[in-house]
Amino acid sequence: MVCIISLRNFVVRATNLRGFSNSRQGRLKIWGGDLDVKLEVNYHRNHRRFRAITKMMVDSSATPEPPRSIINVLPKKEHEDDGSYSSGGWKSEDGKLSYGYSSFRGRRASMEDFYDVKISKIDGQTVSLFGIFDGHGGSRAAEYLKEHLFENLMMHPQFMTDTNLAISETCQQTDSDFLNAERNTFRDDGSTASAAVLVGNHLYVANVGDSRAVISKAGKAIPLSDDHKPNRSDERKRIENAGGVVLWAGTWRVGGILAMSRAFGNRLLKQYVVAEPEIQEQDVNEELELLVLASDGLWDVVPNEDAVALARMEEQPEAAARKLTEAAFSRGSADNITCIVVRFHHDKSDADSSLTAGDKS
Repeated sequence: MVCIISLRNFVVRATNLRGFSNSRQGRLKIWGGDLDVKLEVNYHRNHRRFRAITKMMVDSSATPEPPRSIINVLPKKEHEDDGSYSSGGWKSEDGKLSYGYSSFRGRRASMEDFYDVKISKIDGQTVSLFGIFDGHGGSRAAEYLKEHLFENLMMHPQFMTDTNLAISETCQQTDSDFLNAERNTFRDDGSTASAAVLVGNHLYVANVGDSRAVISKAGKAIPLSDDHKPNRSDERKRIENAGGVVLWAGTWRVGGILAMSRAFGNRLLKQYVVAEPEIQEQDVNEELELLVLASDGLWDVVPNEDAVALARMEEQPEAAARKLTEAAFSRGSADNITCIVVRFHHDKSDADSSLTAGDKS
């Protein structure tokens, strides 16, 4: 995300990515990508042993313990220092779902995109969570969302009974937690978030900022989010009602500084730049083919229809995600580029054949 990060004499400096934990990690190899697998036992606050949280690492032969197993289906190293692609993929045990991701620093000097995927079984239902977090003014806010947002969401007492409410409250509470954690720093970075939460056969897409989610339904591209830009009429009105201004500075910006109207972090503009998500819902049926989540590094140069058309050309989701990332770069994107492609398989035999063809040694 490109933004102006100076406010009078206050200067925000981008920070380096923190190192990952040195704790012992279980490794799982799928499609040639090394995956970190984490088993957590979390209990809801209401009438459950909420304080009992057990963490352990498992390998591919381990059996998840009830009531909740969380698999973090991502490689330990997500960011390539030399700017090369980072990509990978995964498929569900029942063959109904597969996903691929691709992330690229591109023409930017530093990498501020993060992404997260978690798979869980809660109350007998499979829950899948996919997120793109696009940082601006530094990487810390995006990294914090990767570390905390989905785990906070699954611990919400109404996650399974009122998922919409749980998503909204979790986003705003995680934003508050991040600001509190950063209160003694001189940073003021922020992050957008585009998150897809699949509970059984119901899909929730939550958006904060100008990352975007688009589905392919019966071959047609349908956006499931509306970019939070300062010049969007309802967003401009909300900002001005709160005492803020929207000014032109190369593009429309809140206070002449920030090029999106909603974000996590951004303490100095928090009165106007909220982290309240807009949420759209979609039933998963035979018409729903795939979902594309991406940072604006892709959407700046690739229209929704093109993204869906390119993704549909590839049977393997990882190949589709990489194709989209390469297309955005070749079309001149000046930003970090990160995308996740989720493919819904309504015919299990079709899923097995396509994924087998795409497996890597």
